Amino acid sequence: MEFEGILLGMGNPLLDISAVVDQEFLDKYDLKMNNAILAEEKHLPMYEELASKYKVEYIAGGATQNSIRVAQWMLQKPGATGYMGSIGKDKFGEEMKKNAREAGVNVHYYEDDSPTGTCGVCVLGGERSLVANLSAANCYKPDHLKKPENWALVEKAKYYYIAGFFLTVSPESIMLVAEHAIAKNKVFCTNLSAPFILSSSRMYKTKYYSTWTMFSGMKQKQELSPKFMAGRQRMLQKIALKISQLPKASGTHKRVTVITQGADPVVVAEDGKVKLLSVIPLPKEKLVDTNGAGDAFVGGFLSQLVQERSIEDCVRAGCYAANVIIQRPGCTYPEKPEFK
Repeated sequence: MEFEGILLGMGNPLLDISAVVDQEFLDKYDLKMNNAILAEEKHLPMYEELASKYKVEYIAGGATQNSIRVAQWMLQKPGATGYMGSIGKDKFGEEMKKNAREAGVNVHYYEDDSPTGTCGVCVLGGERSLVANLSAANCYKPDHLKKPENWALVEKAKYYYIAGFFLTVSPESIMLVAEHAIAKNKVFCTNLSAPFILSSSRMYKTKYYSTWTMFSGMKQKQELSPKFMAGRQRMLQKIALKISQLPKASGTHKRVTVITQGADPVVVAEDGKVKLLSVIPLPKEKLVDTNGAGDAFVGGFLSQLVQERSIEDCVRAGCYAANVIIQRPGCTYPEKPEFK
């Protein structure tokens, strides 16, 4: 199988500013754990406060970029993945380019005059709250995608992954890639990403549902009664099945819906059926940071999907990648995977 350029991602490249914080900081900026939001004016001072008050780490991030980096790591085949998004003409942008290329990803960034986007990663008790200040990441232009050297990546790829976050930035670019996927019978994958994407869904027409495999993540914030959990599981399975049966613009590839839910089984819906697949258990004392866990799951999943492996193998790889990432700070990983 020819792997060069087989997987292409597009999204919002962000520099993660990650720190372990206290509850007082979360309350000050009205932040909730296990949530991801776009920064409002009230959040803008938090980035400087993070850097001055806490010990921070700077990590190249952004949901789709994380997933593509993890897929590249899992594949261990240089140049198998590509990525496009918008960064600033600054030192953070240069660091982003360096990190991505060292990871083996073929990046074609649009460079804007705005500062490179950042994401405040506030960690407490192993859980995280994300606050993204898109800045340059919010400035991606379809004209960049249409340039011959960039569109060549689209034509070469057989699989595409664009997280829901990019819907707020360049839906026109998404549609250009999706329509190409339909015309050439390729596979298009996306992610529901965060609650605010769903609450803004009225902005996006149903035509965006094309050849997509869909990922979603749901986390349990507290201990719930067995009766409630049983009802919740039944509801999740119905939701997964409903999403998998939504109308599609192409009938070449079936839609597969995948819902992750932290330590609980992964819900998979395809061909009118639902199955539950176990995750890898991890003792709580080994949990370091859940930031990037969902991104890593997607990356692991995609690394097997592009090799035409079974959905079970894709989920197993996703669970492995997520398990590795949550035992480390940020979306980072060792030199080589041990997945078989």
